Amino acid sequence: CPVVLAPKNSSVAMPPPADIVKVAIEWPGAFPKLMEIDQKKPLSSIIKEVCDGWSLANHDQFALQHADSSNFYITEKNRNEIKNGAILRLTTSPAQNAQQLHERIQSSSMDAKLEALKDLANYSRDVTFAQEFINLDGISLLTQMVESGTERYQKLQKIMKPCFGDMLSFTLTAFVELMDHGIVSWDTFSVAFIKKIASYVNKFASDISILQRSLAILESMVLNSHDLYQKVAQEITIGQLIPHLQGTDQEIQTYTIAVINALFLKAPDDKRQEMANILAQKQLRSIILTHVIRAQRAINNEMAHQLYVLQVLTFNLLEDRMMTKMDPQDQAQRDIIFELRRIAFDAESEPNNSSGSIEKRKSMYTRDYKKLGFINHVNPAMDFTQTPPGMLALDNMLYFAKHHQDAYIRIVLENSSREDKHECPFGRSSIELTKMLCEILKVGELPSETCNDFHPMFFTHDRSFEEFFCICIQLLNKTWKEMRATSEDFNKARKRVVMQVVKEQIMRALTTKPSSLDQFKSKLQNLSYTEILKIRQSERMNQEDFQSRPILELKEKIQPEILELIKQQRLNRLVEGTCFRKLNSRRRQDKFWYCRLSPNHKVLHYGDLEESPQGEVPHDSLQDKLPVADIKAVVTGKDCPHMKEKGALKQNKEVLELAFSILYDSSGQLNFIAPDKHEYCVWTDGLNALLGKDMLSDLTRNDLDTLLSMEIKLRLLDLENIQIPDAPPPIPKEPSNYDFVYDCN
Repeated sequence: CPVVLAPKNSSVAMPPPADIVKVAIEWPGAFPKLMEIDQKKPLSSIIKEVCDGWSLANHDQFALQHADSSNFYITEKNRNEIKNGAILRLTTSPAQNAQQLHERIQSSSMDAKLEALKDLANYSRDVTFAQEFINLDGISLLTQMVESGTERYQKLQKIMKPCFGDMLSFTLTAFVELMDHGIVSWDTFSVAFIKKIASYVNKFASDISILQRSLAILESMVLNSHDLYQKVAQEITIGQLIPHLQGTDQEIQTYTIAVINALFLKAPDDKRQEMANILAQKQLRSIILTHVIRAQRAINNEMAHQLYVLQVLTFNLLEDRMMTKMDPQDQAQRDIIFELRRIAFDAESEPNNSSGSIEKRKSMYTRDYKKLGFINHVNPAMDFTQTPPGMLALDNMLYFAKHHQDAYIRIVLENSSREDKHECPFGRSSIELTKMLCEILKVGELPSETCNDFHPMFFTHDRSFEEFFCICIQLLNKTWKEMRATSEDFNKARKRVVMQVVKEQIMRALTTKPSSLDQFKSKLQNLSYTEILKIRQSERMNQEDFQSRPILELKEKIQPEILELIKQQRLNRLVEGTCFRKLNSRRRQDKFWYCRLSPNHKVLHYGDLEESPQGEVPHDSLQDKLPVADIKAVVTGKDCPHMKEKGALKQNKEVLELAFSILYDSSGQLNFIAPDKHEYCVWTDGLNALLGKDMLSDLTRNDLDTLLSMEIKLRLLDLENIQIPDAPPPIPKEPSNYDFVYDCN
């Protein structure tokens, strides 16, 4: 575009001071005013000035709000969000608005009441309004309307059903939004209110809006109050929730599983197994598999999270057995070991009760227990006194022996008859494997608030952990033979090597997210020990590190350039920005915020979003900003202010690993929880780079190693007499057909 130069003597307009913001202000029935706001002046003075311009008295009854879809009030706390070019609206003050709505929702006119509740549902998203409405005891008014007020209109429901449904929907929406601000404790609600909300789960199954909000309220009650958990558990049954999973609305299915997870999570230890039995009786697993996992639609992130939580809570039922030591004197427990021996060596005849038969029996049992691979041949019960895995290992062994008898007998006899010292001891390997599987599945740990890592195959069988073990013990036996390990290796460091290979095989197969246990088994067959060695060799070659002195000197010379390249990449990613999720006690109501660095690397722009964005979010749509010069420090993990708060599921390992905070001014803070480890590394690196500090993340170390290796290999290439073109080669034309393409899987 053409550049227009100013005449020599013309004055050049100076940029406005940083404290001056140019805005447009609207007032119904009048032309918008263009004015400059001095951010140093009190907000009340600015509002008075605006009111005087339109000859409006009682300026203390007015306020400014954003004229966008949020309609949020402007306060002394958030006034810095106002940007040049913003459109504001002069409106009634939050206190005045709250008072008016408090009166309007009690109107005797159905139409007026409906319109007031609709406005209330909209305004309640604003914490400034919410505080004023709550100060008027507005929460109590809404609960009274739910408990008894709606009954007056149920007589009219048949003739005014849509109106009644909308009214109830707006009432519940306003309640949910007000409670979301965390101003009022959940412990204050009556049994009558809980009963009414629980009844809506059955009565309004066809009204998605009412059902959704009722489920959200029940979940929040359970998660935020032990007393309310007990009351909700009495009012709502799994049988009432199951039908909502059999529908086609994924959002309702998500809310339903969220309520089940909340009840599961907050149930006392002695009630949790009882609840699991009820879920099994109601065939929850097969219903989820059919109507959710295998439904003809993609699973969104929130549903994936809920399935992950259910998976974790289900596996956590194993914790009790995992941490239970075997009592060598308990005959019932000893009988399990006898049963293992009987199944494996049933073909051998039992000795008769003749003279010396007791001694012969003891001798035979000792020999058989040695063949079964126990450490203590005389009393194998001693092998199960270590926790973890405790009695869980013995449970797995018995399940394998009973449900996969042929494979069990084959493994035991095959290894007990070997004479080359390469036998794989079944007992010891089962104990080690069970412990490893518990580590992989994190049995006993609370679910993360950010993880979506569920495995469909675990929803395909009622005894999925046991079946998982049965597949993996056969894999361990196979890998043991391929590595030509010996029984003595279980007492040496080589044991760790064998188990590490098996763990790698399992982890690589799990990352492919097999849809069934059979598919998982098939993936493992393609991951033999030889294949693992090939993969490791390939990865090692890609990360090859030359250690000769000239190479190390070359590395030292190149490293600053590579670090600068990584720094620029991190800053470029911060300029692109990232969408972060706001975590609260009711995670289902997704709330997002976006943060990005300005192109000149001087300001962080951030603001709330209605939904997860597709692509980048423009700077001008982000309301808040933080000058980089004001940043005092970046803290991570347990040092973050928002990680020091106590709340449901807050203090788990995964969230701590993704948390970081920006500290600014005397007490200002900007708290983050990254969507994944990669974004966490990118942002902490980028922020440290902005502050002139070293980038210390694992991602930086990996990138540095990779780029250094590539650069060194390029510089060591023998390029003598080879002309390197200045331009890249042309991209060839597309082929006439793609018949040559095939799927390797």
